[in-house]
Parts: sequence; C-alpha cells; structure tokens
Amino acid sequence: MRTKLLLGLLAALIWSCHSTEPNNIIDLSGDWVFAIDSLDRGEEERWFTQFFDETVVLPGSMATNGKGNRVTIQTQWTGGIRDPQWFTDSLYAPYQPQEGDSILFPFWLQPIKEYTGAAWYQRKISIPNNWEGRRTILNLERCHWESTVWIDDQEVGTRNSLSTAHLYDLTLYLKAGEEPTLSIRIDNRVKIDIGENSHSISDHTQSNWNGIVGDIFLENQSPIYFSDLQLYPNASTQTVTVKGSIAHPSSQVSTLQLTAKMNGVNFNQPLNEQTFSLEANEENTEFEFEYTLSEEVRPWDEFQPNLYEISLSIEGGDERTEVIGFRTIAVKNRQFLINGRPSFLRGTLECAIFPETGYPPTEVDVWRKILKTIQDHGLNHMRFHSWCPPEAAFRAADEMGVYLQVEAASWANQSTTLGDGNPVDQFVLNESERIVKTYGNHPSFIMFAYGNEPGGERYPEFLAEYVSVWKEKDDRRIYTSAAGWPAIDENEFHVVPEPRIQAWGQGLNSIINGQPPSTDYDFSENLPDDTIAVVSHEIGQWCVYPDFKEIERYTGVLKANNFELFRKSLNAHKLGDLAEDFLMASGKLQALCYKADIEGALRTPDQAGFQLLDLHDFPGQGTALVGVLNPFWEEKGYISPEEYSRFSSSTVPLVRLEKRVFEEGEKMEAKVEIAHFGQMPLQNVTPTWQIKDAEGNTVAAGQLETQTIPLSNAISLGEVSHSFKEQNRPRMLTLEVIVGNFSNSWDLWVYPSSPAQVSSDDILHVSTLDTRTLDYLKAGGSVLWSLGKGQVAEGKGGEVGVGFSSIFWNTAWTDQQKPHTLGILCDPEHPALQQFPTEFHANWQWWDAMSHSDVVNLNELSDEIQPIVRVIDDWVTNRSLGLLFEVKVGNGKLLISGVDLKNDLTRRLEARQLLRSIINYMESNYFNPTISLREEQLTSIVKPQS
Repeated sequence: MRTKLLLGLLAALIWSCHSTEPNNIIDLSGDWVFAIDSLDRGEEERWFTQFFDETVVLPGSMATNGKGNRVTIQTQWTGGIRDPQWFTDSLYAPYQPQEGDSILFPFWLQPIKEYTGAAWYQRKISIPNNWEGRRTILNLERCHWESTVWIDDQEVGTRNSLSTAHLYDLTLYLKAGEEPTLSIRIDNRVKIDIGENSHSISDHTQSNWNGIVGDIFLENQSPIYFSDLQLYPNASTQTVTVKGSIAHPSSQVSTLQLTAKMNGVNFNQPLNEQTFSLEANEENTEFEFEYTLSEEVRPWDEFQPNLYEISLSIEGGDERTEVIGFRTIAVKNRQFLINGRPSFLRGTLECAIFPETGYPPTEVDVWRKILKTIQDHGLNHMRFHSWCPPEAAFRAADEMGVYLQVEAASWANQSTTLGDGNPVDQFVLNESERIVKTYGNHPSFIMFAYGNEPGGERYPEFLAEYVSVWKEKDDRRIYTSAAGWPAIDENEFHVVPEPRIQAWGQGLNSIINGQPPSTDYDFSENLPDDTIAVVSHEIGQWCVYPDFKEIERYTGVLKANNFELFRKSLNAHKLGDLAEDFLMASGKLQALCYKADIEGALRTPDQAGFQLLDLHDFPGQGTALVGVLNPFWEEKGYISPEEYSRFSSSTVPLVRLEKRVFEEGEKMEAKVEIAHFGQMPLQNVTPTWQIKDAEGNTVAAGQLETQTIPLSNAISLGEVSHSFKEQNRPRMLTLEVIVGNFSNSWDLWVYPSSPAQVSSDDILHVSTLDTRTLDYLKAGGSVLWSLGKGQVAEGKGGEVGVGFSSIFWNTAWTDQQKPHTLGILCDPEHPALQQFPTEFHANWQWWDAMSHSDVVNLNELSDEIQPIVRVIDDWVTNRSLGLLFEVKVGNGKLLISGVDLKNDLTRRLEARQLLRSIINYMESNYFNPTISLREEQLTSIVKPQS
C-alpha cells in the first residue's frame, strides 16, 4: 500500500458525491480505489484503515476493469467439469496454443480475467449538513457475492443475497459535514454451497465475477419509513390491499397518517386520494388497509399490460411509489387462468448469459430489447433458471406483459443436496423471503420455485413445506417445488421433463428419432396422473453448428475461445470452407426439430405450457449451441422471428398427419386442429387450406366450416382429404392451414409408384464387397455398395451415432448420447438427387435414410473426396463424414451408400425413391468419379467378418 501517494487520489473520489440526483440521493458510481486480497489478510491487517494502489470503475466487476488472473489449465472454476483432464484429450490438446499463451477452454465462454476470493473497494464520501437527524442507507445493487462494509474503522455488517440489493443502515456511523472512508469487501467464494452449477454463481454462464454491478448510492430517508410494503390488487373488488410495516422512533409518534393516491402509468386515469390513520404502538408497526378505486380497473396481462402507479406517503415521514397491475392467476382443470382467461405458457429460459459484461444488466432498456425479442418469436414467458433477475427485468416485463418464473438462486444438486440440513436449506428460505419482499409487487412475477432439479434424500419433504408456506403467505402468484422435479401434491403447477419428443438418455429411441415422421403425436401419456397444471421442462435442446462469424462479437469480458478451438479442429480436418454451410444446414434442421417439439406440446390436451432450453445459445455445460439466436439474442440467419412465431404464438393452426411421405394414388387425410390462447375467442372464422408445389403453384385448396373458436387447444376444426394424382414424378409439396391472421405449414413428399426392387442391368448393387464384386470393378464395371446401420468399422465412421435429429444438448455433457450428428449437407442440384427432391439440408424425407445408415469417415480414406451427401459431424470431432460418395477402383466406378438401400424396400418408400434416383445417376454420363481408392482402403471400411 502506497498510503501517502494515494491520499490525493482517494480524496478526489469525493467529487461524485455532489450529485445532480435529488438531494436525498448521493450517487456513488464512478472511480473507486481497489485492492485484491488473494491471501485473505485484509480484515486481519485492517485494510479499511489503509488506501490502495489501484482504481476501478463501479458499477462493474473486476473483469470489466481488467483485474484478476490469467486463465490457465490450473484455473479453479465454479461449476462442474465432466472431464477435468480435458487438456490431455486428443480432441482438444492438438489445438492448444504454445506454452505461455492463453488456453482455449472448450466447455464454456472464457473470461479475460478470473478471480475467486476477496477484493476491496474504497472511497471517501461526503455527508451533507442537511442530512443531520435523518436516516442514511447504503444501497449496493447486485453484489457478487458476499459484501462487508466499514465506515472508517467501524464494521457495519455483512450481507449475502444473490438476488436483492445489499442494504446497510449507516445512520449510527455517519455525521453530517464529515468525509469518512467507505470500504467494501466483496468475496465471491462459495461459502454457502447452493450448488456449484447454479446459474446465480457458475462460470458456465455469467461467470463467477467479483464486484457491484447495479445502482450504488447513499439515500437520506426520514426516520419514519416503510420497512416493508406489499400491495395486493383485486380487480373483482376494485381495491388494493396495502400491507406492510412502518419503522419509527417510538418517542416521536403515536398516530400516523397515511395518504394513498393512484394513477394509470401507460394510460391516463387519475384516481382519488385516500387517507388512513394508524396507531403506532411499536417501533416497527404493521399495518393493513384497503384503497378503493373510483373507476373500473383495467387488467394486466400479455395482451393488455395496464399498469398503475400507487404513491403512499406518511405524514412527516417517508414516501414510496410502486407500480402494480391488476391480474389474477389460477389453475383449473390443469389449465392456467390469467384474469379468468385460459392461457398457455410459451417460455424460454434465461440462464444469466451476458457475454459482454459477464453479469446481468441492470438497465431497463436492455431487458426491453430481450423481452421484445422473445415476444417477436411468439413467446410470452421467461424462466430464470436458478437465479432471480434484477429490478430492471421486472420493470420491463411489467411494461410488456411478459410472465416471469423466478427462482431462489439455487440448483442444489451434485455438489450439495436440498432438505438434508445443509446450509443451502436456510439460504433458500432466506433468499425467497428477500425476493418476495423486494419484487413481490411486480405483476410480471407470476411463478416462483426454489430453483432447479434438486438432489438429496429429503428434498420432497423440504419442498412440500416450502410450497405450502408460500401458498399460505402470499397468493399473488403460483408456486411449484422446483423446475424439473418433484411433482408433489403441494405444487400449484408442475414443471416436469417428460412431455417432449427427446429426453436425456433416449438417444435414437425417442419420438423424433425412433418413430417415422408424423404430426399425429402428443404428450398426453407423459403427464402426471393428477389435476395439476403441467409445464414441460427444458424442451428442445437441439444443437446447431457453431457460427464462427460470432467470434468477433465477443468484445467484452467473455471470449469464445471454445469456438476458436473448434475452428482450429475444423481447419485441421480440411473442412474450414464449409463452416457457413454447416451452420445454415444444421440450423434448418434445428428449427425443424423445435417446430416438431413445440407443436407436440400445443397438440397435447391438458398441457399448460412449455419452457424451452433455449431460444438463444447456452454457452456452458460443454458448449450447448441450442439456440436459434446467439448469446446476444441475435438471429443466426436460418429462421426469422416471423417464421418461428408461426408455430409458437398465441394462436397456432395444427394438423395431425399419420405420415408425411406418400405414393402417387394415395390419399392424404389430415385432421386440422388449433391451439388458440389469444385475447378472445375467434368469432365466425372460416379456416382455409391449400397445398402448393415447390414453385408456389396451388395444387389443391379448400375451406372448412365457419365457426367460433374458443380459448383452448386440441380444438378440432375439421378434416382435409386429398388424393395425389399420378404424374410419374417425385415432388415436394407444402400443406398450409390459415385461420384468420394465423397460418402454419407442413412439408410433404409424393413419389411415383415403383417396384419394390429397383435394379439396372448395368449396375451391380451389393451389400458386401466380395472378391467377385472387386473383380467386376477392376474390369470396369459400375457398383453401388449399400452399407446400412451397423456395418462400418469403428474408427472408420462406425463409432458415429447417426440419427435424424440434430445433437441433443451436446455430446460432451450427455456421455456421447446419440445422435452425434447435425443432419446432412448436399447440393440439391446434384444429378444423383434429381429424382429425390431435397433442399441443401435435412428434412423429413431424409428420416428413413438417416435411420438406416452408417457414415464413412472420409478423412480415413482421402481428404479429396467430396461426398454427394455429407453428414455434418459434431463440432468437437469435425470428421468429414460421407453418406453418399463415389470413387474410382481400378477401371471401375463405385458409389458407396451409407444408407441401406437393399432391405425392406417394400415398406421404405423413401429408400426406394432414393435408390431409383441413384441408379438413374449411375446410368448417366454424369457418373464419373475421379478420386481413386485401393482395394485395401475399401475393405477397411467395414467391420471384420466374424
């Protein structure tokens, strides 16, 4: 410490205390002096009496100020790592920089600086003379994590909330006209284990930062003040029940006069002023009274976010202004009723993902932009996974009519358990009290849970009591035990993982990978056997290939070094020029998977909502690229908000199709439904439908019965029937249903009739490359070699789990759950595909091929092979995977199909058509492979014969 040299610096920090804010507020944002206490000696050595060498800017974190340690292999992270020795893994080690340079960490975004421990923030403050005889509060919004405050050499206290401002009463420590030193020690170590992966503290998402990132100020208050203020609007009685408590010096008052007045915030509706008397019989006197509105109230919800401002003042004392909304939320017959209207929650998670700063924003404008983005995608709900957002998020959600699920900052699993007497139990109870006291008046705060996916032996009992207490204490919202589980009787709604098309551990046996394409499924059988409303937990989790253009977006404290590593791997496999194509093709498949997942939820009778994981990417837990948006809430280019909202909005037309691929002469029969949770029923609408070809020409059209559509889902609108005429040509069609201003569509494929065995006199079609076949090739023959699932050797591509869907979550964090791939990439104009209409990416007509195939690792054969159809590999392995490719063998020509094109073709219409297209190609002059392979290379592809 260079004490004398820095006296002038610390004194200079007084300037910002002379604020332009109202004269009862002193803004403390700006420069502070700073010191890292890595050896934890500051308290013992009385650093609060010393001055420090460095400066930082608050609000901010150590990382935003460039303070902390360089990230190395030895860095101790907050958050679990599945593979602690990742840096020796052959998938990562070859691409690490030279010794001394920054590492490329593969499992989440990497901070420019990291630090876990104590740090000190200090400045002088100037107390105005007119603050004499009043109360002075220090407000520290969003400390991470534990704060301890000193005024000069007097310790004021310690706070440890992750969700609410740390408030300190400094009245007894300050004197008007003096300039004391304010010292704040922030410690971001996990002293209370709330779960190492909790998004409130984990490096997986926001990073485990050290600092103060919200409003920092001193506030001068009356000694008679509201110590608590909770508002209970009631639209049916047109009243607001006002509850709370008033603190006051007992010697000064006996009767308190309270005045209440209201006004519309986003509409002009001034209301009458009302006065209430209160006998002050204790130093902290509780009170309750009813304010009666003079006019009919306007409701608050997603369609009409009407807000009221209520101002309450104590004669001779404090004044408080709160914003409220009149809304009710209830559950009846498994359905949410918001203001008595059936509602369906269409939600996404916010997991504290803020790469620019590494911490959540505390500005309302930022949250407005985020919430506008989810609304543009047809969503009305946001769940905060194991954390509670700042005040700004509630304010934005209030304004915009977004429904929030808040959690008490914990994911008590893996590193700790819930309900077993661990410190997390008391923390959750205390934190939930702080959250409700601070944010409970916000109308957007409609759902509350302890946190995420608890572990332990006694968490059901703990959470049953937790929910019961809160239901009794505060009925302004509805409560559940936790996101994920348990589905206990005490819950007012369940959040459970069963209602979705792919679950953890299902691999290739899920609906989307294990059942032929249809839209005739729902999740009715996956709902708990009770009458409690069900929201499906973390549906989706469909991955997309990394967008390496995104790397340059990371200009803040978190860097996409994981993307740098994956790009190096892609380049090492000589596929770097395909990065953008991989992104777009896998993105189209990802969007298709989300459409299938969401529509399944909307078709399910009695389901009350879904929560996506996620609308935007989750950068942690192995790098989970599950968003159609990047971590900055920006589009990636393969689906627009308008396209997405067609299948995720308040009103979504739906169809039930038993299949999506037809033979000419077959009849398509579609049951048309709708999920309608709009502001009101749709009166006297006439649903219409049309089938169009790839060029946009109308093939067929019609209308259904004119009807009034109530608020609900699984509402039958009628049926569509259409026979596909024989045209002797394959084609892709689109069925679209339009209901008023809402429409939705589904791709279909129609193939001409063909014999079960498609063959050619000029092409030898084999499943085994035996001596006869090799001799035929050497003699100049043309061979189609069909492999199929389970035929390719380990190390040659047989280890790759191929399925239709994209990767679920990521392979690093699911123990290599299949599928390991991200769909296909092809040239739709390639002559081998002329009789198999396709886009450049996977669509449902590829389900059969992907379900009956192995891929071949072309890196093991020749990097020069450019496959006709490529399968996009996991971004960690980046292998060049061929599904259809051609090579020369001696004087012969060989087309290798990873798809089984030999077996069960009577039932496999898509395989039959693909085979027909390939045979046509091989019979043409276009079939002319240029890359040669040797016999031993070919025989190495397949598993050795037992």
